[in-house]
Amino acid sequence: MINKIDNIQTDSEIHMKKCIKNFKTTINNIHIGRISPNILNNIRVDYYGVSTPLSQVANAIVEDSRTLAITVFDHQLIKSTEKAIFMSDLELIPISYGNTIRVTLPALTEERRHALIKMVRTEAEKSKIAVRSVRRIANDKTKILLKNKEINEDEEHVFQNEIQKLTNIWIKEIDIILTEKESELMKF
Repeated sequence: MINKIDNIQTDSEIHMKKCIKNFKTTINNIHIGRISPNILNNIRVDYYGVSTPLSQVANAIVEDSRTLAITVFDHQLIKSTEKAIFMSDLELIPISYGNTIRVTLPALTEERRHALIKMVRTEAEKSKIAVRSVRRIANDKTKILLKNKEINEDEEHVFQNEIQKLTNIWIKEIDIILTEKESELMKF
């Protein structure tokens, strides 16, 4: 019985850590003043009718602090790759030169900074919702254990308090990461 509760708690902690990891990955793709090929990670290209990650149809390298050079493996995919980059929410404008597409990072205006901060806050809220969802699932599992008389009410109450403490820790971690990213965005 206690073993089942421990398993639920361990699983919950693993899932909450994944939420934090996904949040960090997502906000690290939000550019500030220097460009990285990682900002293209979520872009998908129409590859003969199949939605394919850009990294599988092209290679991106940093030319300078504000420019990426993207070499498309198949010349016929240049137009669809340009379109995928342009249609992304990254506000990048691709320009093709033969088999290479150049993408220049737009200047970071005050308006753009605030838009990026809003984007980061939205991602933080999504991550908090995901962490709370893990908590809800864990609590639902313990209610089932209580209903099946595998645990008593005291054990359920103790477990729910532990899960709440865990939830608070990870929500606080999201807030810390959010604050750091906001100050980073305002610095540049």
